[in-house]
Amino acid sequence: MNEILSGTVDGVLTLTLNRPEKQNAITRAMYQSLANQINEAAGDFGIRVLVIAGAGKHFTAGNDIGDFFNDPPLEENSPVMQFLSAVHNFPKPIIASVHGNAVGIGTTLLLHCDLVVSAPDTNFSMPFVTLGLVPEFGSSYLFPKLVGHQRASKVFLLGEPFDSKFALEVGLVAEISETPDLVAAQYATAIAHQPPSAVIQTKALLKSGHHDAVTAVMRAEGELFKLALQSDEAQAAFMKFLANKTAKK
Repeated sequence: MNEILSGTVDGVLTLTLNRPEKQNAITRAMYQSLANQINEAAGDFGIRVLVIAGAGKHFTAGNDIGDFFNDPPLEENSPVMQFLSAVHNFPKPIIASVHGNAVGIGTTLLLHCDLVVSAPDTNFSMPFVTLGLVPEFGSSYLFPKLVGHQRASKVFLLGEPFDSKFALEVGLVAEISETPDLVAAQYATAIAHQPPSAVIQTKALLKSGHHDAVTAVMRAEGELFKLALQSDEAQAAFMKFLANKTAKK
């Protein structure tokens, strides 16, 4: 089964996480596929908008913990780092359609999207500290910038989840809809029919105030994340997570 579904219609590239039996938990191979396709789309004039979605009942459970535990992304140019860079530097609009669980990178990814459409039932969480890790994908900069230091601290330090209403209130999502895939596709088609150079230049202007700062933060987070992955704290947290997961089966 192809774990990343890809389709292009009328200038809109849709990439769908397609591992529903694992809540679309993302593996190294999936990150590599996403990075390759996003980088290719960046230079393809025929693609004007990128949509990211998840198949089944959830957007994504985040990183596949077993995959991370057995083969941690410690190399400088790991697939996950390639993916983060590809999204962060993508010059065209990115739209996300989210529902169900949006865990870890399933939430931090949204901070880099230009429009996010959420189902009413979406459960957002960034349990990095709970897993003995640190925030990633520039979230330690972008999330407090969005919600303020106090609320960001509560979410990160306690691993506290939040719902779509909170996400809409703070501006993490643009709209709540019972049909997020449909609405995201409608937005994407509408943007794809706008003058493309004006769209790209406008996105660049909207991001220009913090793009370099986010790049620096992502680099710092990446170094700390790699150190944390090798720590006793993270190893113990991963073992506990995997044991709990096995016990629930």
